[in-house]
Amino acid sequence: MQTIEIIDDLFFVERGYLSGNHFVFRSESPVLIDTGYISHFNETERLIFGLGVNLNDVSLIINTHTHCDHIGGNRIIQQRSGCDIALHKVGKHFIDTKDDWSTWWRYYNQEAEFFKCTKSLEDGDIVSLGPHKLQVIYTPGHASDGIVLYSNNEKFIISSDILWENDMAVMTLRIEGSTALFRMLDSLKKIENLDVKTVYPGHGKPFTDFKVALSRSKARINKFLEDRDALGNDLLKKITVYTLLMKSSIFEKDLFPYLMGTYWFKETVDLYFNSEYEFKYNEIINKLIERGAVKRESENLLSTVKP
Repeated sequence: MQTIEIIDDLFFVERGYLSGNHFVFRSESPVLIDTGYISHFNETERLIFGLGVNLNDVSLIINTHTHCDHIGGNRIIQQRSGCDIALHKVGKHFIDTKDDWSTWWRYYNQEAEFFKCTKSLEDGDIVSLGPHKLQVIYTPGHASDGIVLYSNNEKFIISSDILWENDMAVMTLRIEGSTALFRMLDSLKKIENLDVKTVYPGHGKPFTDFKVALSRSKARINKFLEDRDALGNDLLKKITVYTLLMKSSIFEKDLFPYLMGTYWFKETVDLYFNSEYEFKYNEIINKLIERGAVKRESENLLSTVKP
């Protein structure tokens, strides 16, 4: 994992997949963009402090959306610093109304804490990080409140979970609605004509092949539109791995009963695979082990994906 100074005093901080990547603007009034997953807060603080920023001095947090891996440090940092927190107006509504379903937290049984959202962002707004200006672009699809941030001067985009290099973020139609894939395509089309030299994604390393990544994502979405099973399998694999990341490890005998107690697992199998719960569980676990994304260790299952 790496930390990169993008432009003067604005740093990209790479994390894994339990915590999203985040950004630190170092100044007398520091600004953070996204704050990782709550259980990794100590590591988040260590990395930010290593850049010369004390969390007690943070003036503003900007969140690209309200999923747990992007807002995990918000409440603690706000309690310590009294900082403002800015979200797209849809995300602000979720937080203001304590809607832990639309944020995915309750649906996926994720750990997260509410905070006070003090600023509302709209499509086309400009946010200032000292002398640097970033344009807010509203990009729903993966998340109803999703935004990306674009620097016209420096030609980079903070793409969050709207664009990754070789894969795409999970699509949860049960929460985001039956048109979510179409909205994701519209969001990609919305950014495709931007002049982008470097992409800083929500997960993974920075990359420069912007157009290639766009083409890959569009092709993947079109595949999902044509093949419901592919979409269902993608969700089951990704969220099973994420569940193992949240838990570090779990007794193998306990994982299936745990998943059956969640909303997402049963509903996904109901929606795509005719309620064949145990069959799909065994199929998904075996495929993840075969791919090397999950391994057995003694009586436990754990993810090999970097957290």
